[in-house]
Amino acid sequence: MRHQKTVAAVALALAGTLARAEAPFSFADTPGKLPKDVIPLLYDAHLVPDVKADTFRGQQRVEIEVLRPTSRIVLNAANLQIERAALLGGGMAERALTPILDDKQETLAFDLGAPLAPGRYTLALSFSGQINREGRGLFQVGYKAGGAEKKLIATTMEPSDARRMLPTWDEPAFRARFKLTVDVPASFKAYSNTPVEKQEKLANGAQRISFAPTPKMPSYLVVLVAGELERVSARQDGVEIGVVTTAGKLGSAAFPLQATKDLLRYYNNYFGVPYPLAKLDQIAIPGGFNGAMENWGGIVYNESTLLYDPVKSPESVKKLTFEVNAHEVAHQWFGNLVTMAWWDNLWLNEGFASWMAAKATEHFHPEWRPYLDGIAEREGVLNLDARKTTHPIQTRIDNEEQAAGAFDSITYVKGQGFLRMLEAYVGEDPFRKGIRAYMAKHQYSNTTTADLWAAIEKASGKPVAKLAADWTTQPGYPLISVSQACVDGKRQVTLSQEQFRLDEPAPENRLWTVPLQVGTVAGRAWYTLLANRSTTITQGSCEGTLVVDPHSTGFFRIQYDRASFDALAGNAARLPDPTRLKLLTDTWSLVTAGRIQLDAYVALVAKYGDEPRLAVWESILSNLGTLDNLARGEPERPLIRRFVINFVQPRFAKLGWEPKAGDSPEERQLRALLAGALARAGDERAIREARQRFARYQADPASVSPEMLDFVVNTVGRYADGAAYAALGKQVAAARTDEERNRFGAAMTLVQDPALAASALNMAVSPEIPANLSTVIVSSIGREHPDQAWEFAVAHRDALLKSADAVGRNRALASVVAGSSDARHADMMEQYVGQNFGPDALVEARRVGNGIRVRAAQKARLLPQVRAALQAAQQ
Repeated sequence: MRHQKTVAAVALALAGTLARAEAPFSFADTPGKLPKDVIPLLYDAHLVPDVKADTFRGQQRVEIEVLRPTSRIVLNAANLQIERAALLGGGMAERALTPILDDKQETLAFDLGAPLAPGRYTLALSFSGQINREGRGLFQVGYKAGGAEKKLIATTMEPSDARRMLPTWDEPAFRARFKLTVDVPASFKAYSNTPVEKQEKLANGAQRISFAPTPKMPSYLVVLVAGELERVSARQDGVEIGVVTTAGKLGSAAFPLQATKDLLRYYNNYFGVPYPLAKLDQIAIPGGFNGAMENWGGIVYNESTLLYDPVKSPESVKKLTFEVNAHEVAHQWFGNLVTMAWWDNLWLNEGFASWMAAKATEHFHPEWRPYLDGIAEREGVLNLDARKTTHPIQTRIDNEEQAAGAFDSITYVKGQGFLRMLEAYVGEDPFRKGIRAYMAKHQYSNTTTADLWAAIEKASGKPVAKLAADWTTQPGYPLISVSQACVDGKRQVTLSQEQFRLDEPAPENRLWTVPLQVGTVAGRAWYTLLANRSTTITQGSCEGTLVVDPHSTGFFRIQYDRASFDALAGNAARLPDPTRLKLLTDTWSLVTAGRIQLDAYVALVAKYGDEPRLAVWESILSNLGTLDNLARGEPERPLIRRFVINFVQPRFAKLGWEPKAGDSPEERQLRALLAGALARAGDERAIREARQRFARYQADPASVSPEMLDFVVNTVGRYADGAAYAALGKQVAAARTDEERNRFGAAMTLVQDPALAASALNMAVSPEIPANLSTVIVSSIGREHPDQAWEFAVAHRDALLKSADAVGRNRALASVVAGSSDARHADMMEQYVGQNFGPDALVEARRVGNGIRVRAAQKARLLPQVRAALQAAQQ
């Protein structure tokens, strides 16, 4: 109960704090734990890793500036032993200091006894630490190359793990320069933010590599990667671009290298401020952490998110690697050149990088239809944001755990969605002009959202700050109700708003300033700002089919009156792609919220049988898959699966099992998607095809096309017996790349047989499995076997948490039952987390628990409607 009261109090304080307008950046007023009377200017650090022992030693001289008299110096350190500390400069003799380490606060302090006068000094430190297995600070990755066991070291610092490698002022407002030197084995190559400045042999068979100083930057952007690595490079706009891999993988580097050249040129032009460093390395490592980290000048990727094998990789991997690359390179401006002041504005980094990546992907690869994908991807966060456990884009951050928790889909996807809506309203050219002014003014510095809104408002002349405050400081979003009447030959359109919720009505009575485009299908549309509860606008005639938000740029739901909905639904197959997809997604959401009946969605879906777009099919199959999951163990499940098979088969028959000359990339992906849907629904032909193709694949991997391989292995994994399961395990063991290992390993976690699922769970705590995959394996198995996976997670809690990085730690246990629709799992999980973890982990547990209870309510409401809805659609 104490935790409940504490969280509620924080939520109330948050609502009050963020409702006020934010001030522009001020270093002195920026939140954080560290005092602001001493700032770092230059870290000159020398590290000596012992790769075999997983330890390191370090020495560091930090040039500091004392801004005002102080008798205490405080910075950050975590899991470091401070062996020596001294203060120099200011005309005084070197002075030994006694370190005061606070493990809980992760700080290192020195009491000086008397005030230190303003001026510049040097803080000299000797220290030692641990090379971690999990992706926190400096970590190691074991892998195989040419059959031999190898090891490399790498770093990931965000949000607050630089302090695990170097004693630092580890908060984003404390920008400083870094000059790294590292001693590594002679067979290693080392990479950091800047080019190598000096390289020398040492007497003990090692080498010393020194890097040039960095620009002023926050500590979380420091990078060091060292190992037996290879590099291919090219130049673009005066910058040397490199792709770095472990041995034998440069054949998969050509596409990311060219993509990085294209992206650098595109961003230089868009932002109007050229990339300022001498080089940009894209470093692919085989494990260690998931995703990628945008370190300035040395981006580190899990190799599966960067490398693309033109022979073995499907189009989906090519697309993924480009999009991740585009996101990380965008960070070189949003996040690195200009950095959010504090983690409450993390979305200034992540939301903008996501928005910019979609824009770049649309520019270079319009055939992938990234904006249509974005509409489908937005659905997940719209569902999260329609619950009482959501949070605003800008959310209060008080500690490191909360900073790690802020890396979620609200920050990334809602942030991106809001920016897309704002850009559409302001106009692309004024928006870009504002971004350019913002970059030019704040480069090498920090900002808050107020700085950005001021720049865009000045460039556009529109009320950006007021509009943005509604969307970034309030949780949730509106439902726009639309009705129309034809009066004297003119259409009167009434628009009203209320907060949309999936769980319970919102008590706050919130309103948003909503930019709405209102027009007709295939006709013109005009903007209106809905700032009150309701408004009525008039169109010049009643001709054409009314549509609101025709390009689906709005972060809101729409509910049309019956006549308006029927007019759109009657023309569903002929609607433009964004309108067609949004009509589907909003209808499904209204069904899940209990505002309309299931038969409305099923009847609408029936009109999409010949749908050409991959993103639309993904949306339909995702929603039908949700219905299928709600019906697990219930008599309605066979009815749902028969409907899926009958609905999918005609479209799949047109595509056929084998690729055809002239197939587009989208058609090749759609063939695999529909085959997978048939197999999941239990279609015997699809399951048989998958098993036969897997048998051929084991003898000749080239016999299965890259596009169909995921369908094949996932189906085999889902329906595996002991022999098939062992065959998948053999593929995992033989995998040369993360892409291959992840593909076959993920298929093993889909297995329906509980005995084989137990074997898969044991993989999670095997030392052979990279640390970054441990919690992923358990949560994946939890989707099919929640009780079994939960028991395993509780029994192996410490091992799983030890493998988790900072962002994943508080989510590790809750994620195991996150896909359940049984309220019992929510109660069990919340109770366990409340008893064994702190209040920040409990916040995440309650979000997951709320989602489970929402699905339990949807199950009770929707399953009784299934039989009638499906029968009506098939008549």
